[in-house]
Amino acid sequence: MELKNTILQLFPRLADASDKAGNNILSQAQQMTIPKGTTLFRHGDQCQNYLLVISGSVKVITRAENGREVVLYHITRGGSCVLTTSCLMSSENYPAEGVTETDIVALAIAKSVFEQYMAESKAFRQQVFRSYGDRLIKLITLVEEISFAKLDIRLAKFLLKNGSVNTPIRTTHQALATELGSAREVISRQLKEFENKGWVQLNRGKIEIMNHDALATL
Repeated sequence: MELKNTILQLFPRLADASDKAGNNILSQAQQMTIPKGTTLFRHGDQCQNYLLVISGSVKVITRAENGREVVLYHITRGGSCVLTTSCLMSSENYPAEGVTETDIVALAIAKSVFEQYMAESKAFRQQVFRSYGDRLIKLITLVEEISFAKLDIRLAKFLLKNGSVNTPIRTTHQALATELGSAREVISRQLKEFENKGWVQLNRGKIEIMNHDALATL
């Protein structure tokens, strides 16, 4: 009962379902616990399940021909995957890769059940399309930032979002490059500029924010 209540809090449209199909959707879903570092899907895979994340985090990445990776988005508590939704509705294969960043707990709804409930349940359709729309907006924003926003500004935003003067960011330059859609050498050069200005302090696997106001001003 506790898990069901948690699910209904995370996905309120299912809680408000008045149709029989919407009320039955949870009984058709399989709860899964998946360890950190698991590849949920790869480029070219067929989509078999619709996943609703209850806890933990999944990152969805794409790779260029030269091997460079770009993080498209993260799926966290209460989220679902826009590419999974797209693949289920279009019967196309995955164009990217999904990997668990932490241990996750998720509900898996089989493709056949997903198709049935999309047809029969207004509440389930609303849940799917709301999540799809929210994620699509974020993807468009990512494309705009990579295409038009200066890297120093994007890097400053990332640092401020993920750390503070008292909370260092534990990451690598390569991981930052993947997150921001850049090259490791470019990220390293920009971080060194920040350090030379006294805004950050760089250590192995760790970035400390020294001047929050300067990053915020940028």
